Amino acid sequence: MTMSATAHSDATLQVANAWQRQISLRRLYTILGIGLLLAATLSSMWFADEANAGHFWDRLPHILDFLSWLIPKDWNDVWRALFDIASPHDTGTQEFNFPLGRVYVWGGFYIPEYFELMLTTLNVALVSTFIGFIFAVPFSFIAARNLTPHPVLRLVVKRFMELLRAFPEIVIAGLFAAIVSTGPIAAIIAIGLHSIGALGKLFYEINENIDMRAEEGLRAVGGNWFERVRFADLPQVLPNFMSYTLLRVEINVRASTIIGAVGGGGIGEELKLSISRGFGAKTLALVLLLFTTIFIVDQFSAWLRRKLVGEQAFLMSA
Repeated sequence: MTMSATAHSDATLQVANAWQRQISLRRLYTILGIGLLLAATLSSMWFADEANAGHFWDRLPHILDFLSWLIPKDWNDVWRALFDIASPHDTGTQEFNFPLGRVYVWGGFYIPEYFELMLTTLNVALVSTFIGFIFAVPFSFIAARNLTPHPVLRLVVKRFMELLRAFPEIVIAGLFAAIVSTGPIAAIIAIGLHSIGALGKLFYEINENIDMRAEEGLRAVGGNWFERVRFADLPQVLPNFMSYTLLRVEINVRASTIIGAVGGGGIGEELKLSISRGFGAKTLALVLLLFTTIFIVDQFSAWLRRKLVGEQAFLMSA
């Protein structure tokens, strides 16, 4: 009995020592990794300083100087720029020509220019997300290992989706801008293609973790592949599909803003011009509208995800 207890104690001590050695080794690797990362960062900054004619380190203290021109003489000009109201400081230049951007709808009723541009950006994001969802859903079922037994077909679909998401949206937009000209159409195509690849990957990973009992039941009664996907698989994964799609809407709003800055239309193009020309009130109005819109989209998406997935999914277990 004593020998058994002693052997058990020795085994426990060996396990504890092995665990401590493993922890020490991981700490060493972590320290080495951080050290290498810092060395690479400092080396890159040194190279940038040597290669930059303006000298990176010399200009670093002035990094926030550009904020000085963002401070308007009259803070009310921010609201005037946002709602296209004439400014008393108008000198005939483009800096204060707020009313010229109005989009008249009926009689004297108008939509402020920046709101109309923001709607264009939102439309690009929504349409491109819809395109991504429509194509990503069938691709995800074909790419799932447990749902499609044909390895060649799975391989082709997976590689195709990888190709779609391999390039940034701005690169794809530049390519299609040369074909269909600049504007929202090129932005929709670029973001839509990228959304197919991104959503398709997320969706097929969800599909590979579904409960296969419903699938096996339909297979046993003679259901074909389309019937099994429609009635056994899709109902299980649709709430998660919608959750990821709503998240993608938020991402695409930001992407459409960035693409707009390079000719994709919408609020991004106007923001780029405002910053490059040093129009402080206009820039702050655009940033305020963009931030508010993204905040609203984020909150609405979170609320809708809770409704689709269920409140219990967001509660901590007791």
